[in-house]
Formats: sequence, structure tokens, C-alpha cells
Amino acid sequence: MRSGRTSALFTPILLFILFPSHTPLDKSRTPVASLTMAHQPEKVPLQQLRTHGTGPRGREPPRDDALIPLGWKYKQFFGLPYYASPQVQLVLVAFICFLCPGMFNAVNGLGGGGQAFDESSASSDSNSALYATFAVVGFFAGTITNTLGIKFALGFGGIGYSVYISAYLCYNHTYSHGYVVFAGFLLGCCAGVLWSAQGQIMMSYPNEASKGRYISWFWAIFNLGGVIGSLVPLAQNIHNTSSDRVSDGTYIGFLCLTFAGALLAWTLVDAKHIVRMDGSRIILMKNPTWKTELLGLWETIFTDPYILCLFPMFFASNWFYTYQFNDVNLAQFNTRTRALNNTLYWLAQIAGSGVFGFALDTNRIRRTTRAILAWAALLVLTFAIWGGGYAFQRGYTRAQVRATPDDHRRDWTDSNYVGPMFLYIFYGFYDAAWQTCVYWFMGAMTNNGRKLANFAGFYKGIQSAGAAIIWRLDGLENAPEYMTLFISNWVLLAGSLVIAAPVMFWKIRDTVSLEDDLRFTDETIDDVVPQQHQSHRKLDSIDSDTSYQSRA
Repeated sequence: MRSGRTSALFTPILLFILFPSHTPLDKSRTPVASLTMAHQPEKVPLQQLRTHGTGPRGREPPRDDALIPLGWKYKQFFGLPYYASPQVQLVLVAFICFLCPGMFNAVNGLGGGGQAFDESSASSDSNSALYATFAVVGFFAGTITNTLGIKFALGFGGIGYSVYISAYLCYNHTYSHGYVVFAGFLLGCCAGVLWSAQGQIMMSYPNEASKGRYISWFWAIFNLGGVIGSLVPLAQNIHNTSSDRVSDGTYIGFLCLTFAGALLAWTLVDAKHIVRMDGSRIILMKNPTWKTELLGLWETIFTDPYILCLFPMFFASNWFYTYQFNDVNLAQFNTRTRALNNTLYWLAQIAGSGVFGFALDTNRIRRTTRAILAWAALLVLTFAIWGGGYAFQRGYTRAQVRATPDDHRRDWTDSNYVGPMFLYIFYGFYDAAWQTCVYWFMGAMTNNGRKLANFAGFYKGIQSAGAAIIWRLDGLENAPEYMTLFISNWVLLAGSLVIAAPVMFWKIRDTVSLEDDLRFTDETIDDVVPQQHQSHRKLDSIDSDTSYQSRA
């Protein structure tokens, strides 16, 4: 309990910025009112097409003390959300990912794991092992998360990132190729579980009208890890114009931060104790077992076959990292410029997730229309940004890069740096837009936490299968030409959008009924939309007004 109270101190200022004051109670937004909305959405005005857990104009619902349990986890201070609220838990998970995957991104964003160009094969082999393992574990990670809980999933997952960073620190002195590859294998096991739990929290904790914002808030905090992690080697190498490996101090700093993230995971509240402001809860399995969750994995595909249309988008979603980090940043720039590019890349990700996350939650346009517009925006960006990338890629080949001395790579003081810098920024923006939209598409298909954990597992597993292939290809002695890898990115991204189109055009609805969400669990309406928590409040009736009346 003490650790939970302590970790709450990390978030108050950020929560005050992200989650403004709540408006007075609107009876049309109570949980029971939303049941009518869910079952007969066609009779409800556009701005009220929301499920339980939604406040006026799509904001977070106002707190109803009669429906909030007792205990320190549910006490509010200074008007901020209470500890067991979706908002606080999302921020905590974002900081865990800030400290663990965020540092991983910072290291890999340097290209070659921060090693010199001629020593980058260890990083490529490690990442191949990582993503190959991740692909298998990730596909089943939803089962593990649903059975053991999010606290274990995130705590266990965080340890793998510490081991991974330690391998590069060791490599600086021992050149132990095997340890680096083993660390990648272990991280694949750990990361698959961590990202499944993260996806469940980010997609199932918010109400339907807030999912885009929750995704963008998470992505912003998470990518701050990449920004800060990139600033460390930038500061240490700001006067170094060579292309050497980064220093021990960089790796030691990353190691401490990833270990802190693993510890922070144990301060989370289990999903079954999360209560929204209006008293509604997360839809889960009350009594999960290994058998029920393994069966649930396959039931997810059979009950939502449209998810198969998103699989190519999943596969493409990390394919471009290898090209951007190794074949652009590492191949073209010296150490300090790589660090600067890395910083700008993750800053652009924050901007991209913010633009798309908030746009996806606008209540001026129906959700069905928003889904189609998001798909169209991704299609336009795919051809605009990667078209610019094609022009840049025509300027160099793998053979030319290998023949270029390390101290002759581009520096930020060179006159030809500005164009590639902006291209790299747009690559970061595009990545965040892609990831934000994919998560939002999945979250728009269901509000069921159990099913969304499986969706997240599918996403990260298939994503990692693609990453394993491309990292291995890039690490071969006779690796494909840079232009070949570039074209593979462009074709995969554009083609996967075409295959995913049925989800946006026919599957996503303005709201998902509570009845549909509950079919995949052993819970009832009373479990997720409780009729009373305290004796002074009761449900008088469920009629056209669906109003709460106080006990006389």
C-alpha cells in the first residue's frame, strides 16, 4: 500500500494538466442511461452516442460519490483523479513504458544499439532474436495477462529491458556477442507480456469517447523516454564528430532507469479494482483460468474476424524502424547527429500522437466517419512522406556507405543536413500517427478488457514477427540493398491500408453495446455498471428517462 501511495506523488501536476475539472452531473450520462443508448443508439442524438463511463460532450464523467467504493485508493485530493481511476493508472503505465521501452527506443534509435557502424551486427542479431521470440510470446500474451494480472505482466516485462541494456554495457568491454543475443531473446519474452498489459489498460480503461486522447497521452509520456534517453548521448557526444560507440555512462544511466520502471509496475492497481468516475468498471473475466483464457484467445478471432484485416497493419507497424534507425540514421550520420536526429524523431512522435489522438475523439463527427477519415489521412501521409524518402534514398547505396570513413558521415553543421533532418522528423510523426490509429481502430471494435488484451497481444506478436524478419535481413553479410528495403516498407504500408479498409468502412460503429461487450466474459451488467454502492442511492427504474432518484 505504501508503494502505491508513494507512486501517486509522481502524477499530480501532470494529471491536473491532462484531466481538467469535471462538470456537474448530467443524468443523461449516468451508467444506466448509457444502457439505453447502447441498446438503441439510433434513437439518441449524435453527441450522446456513448457507452457507460462518458461525461458531457465526450469528457470524463463527473464523480458520483454514491457509486465510488470506500478506501484510500478512491479518495480525491485537490480535485485530481483518485489513485484507482483510469487516468492515474494510465499515467503510471505511461511512466513505466517511459522508463523501460522508452530507454530501449533511445538506444536502438542511435542505430546499432549505440555501437559503431562496423559493430552493429550484434544489435541486428539481438533484435532478430528479440522480435522472433516476441512474435510467439506476444500472440499468447493476452492469455498470460488475463490470467496473472497486469501488475505481474508489467513487472515481469520491465526486467527484460534492464537485462537488454546491461548486455550493451558488457559488450563495450567484452564484445560478448552471445550475451547481447541472449538479452534480446529474454526481452522478447518479457516485452510481449508487458505490451499486452499496456494495450489492455490503454484501450479498455477509458470510455469510448476518450480512447484517442488516452492513446495520445500515453504515447506522449512514453516517447518522452525516447526524447530524454536521446538527450543523454547527445549531451555526452556533443563535441564528438566521429562515429564511435556511446560511452559506458550512457548505458549505466539507461540501466538504472529501466530497473526503476520495473519496480514502478508493482505500484499499479489490479484491473478488477479500477472504477470510473460514474461507478462503472472494466469488463473482465471474474474467474480467469489458463483454460478459459487459452480458449478465449481463439474465441477472440472467431467472434471478431474483422481483426484479421488489421493483421497486415500490425505486421508493417515496426518494419520501418530497422530502415529508419540503421539504414538512414546509422548509415548517414555521425554519433552526435544521430543523437540529435533521435531526439527530433521522438519529439515528432509526441506531436503525431497528439494530433491524431485528439482528432479521433472529436465529437463533431460520427465515429464511423472519423475512422474513414483517419484511414484516408494515413494513406495520404504514406505517399507524401515516403515519396520524399524515396527521393532521399536514391542518393546512396549500401556499398557507398561501407566505403565511407566513419569521420566523413553527415554532421548537423553540414549544408546538406536540413533536408534529411526534416525527413527524419516526418518519419517520426508518421510512426506515431500509424500506431495511434491502429490502437484506436482496435479500441473502437470493443470495450471488453479481456478481448482487448488479446487484440494487443495479436498486435505486438504480429508486429514483432515483421520486425524479426527485417532486422535479420538487415544484419546479413549480404544484406539487401537499401532501396530494396525502402520499397518493402512503402509497399507494406500502402498495401496493409487497403486490406484494413473493411474495418473502417463496415466494422466500426458509433458505439458498441454493453450487451455485445459482455458476451465474451462471465460478468453481468451489475458487475460493470453497479446499481448501487451505498445505501442512500438506488435505481428507481429503467425507463425512457433512465434517471437516478435518491432514497427518501
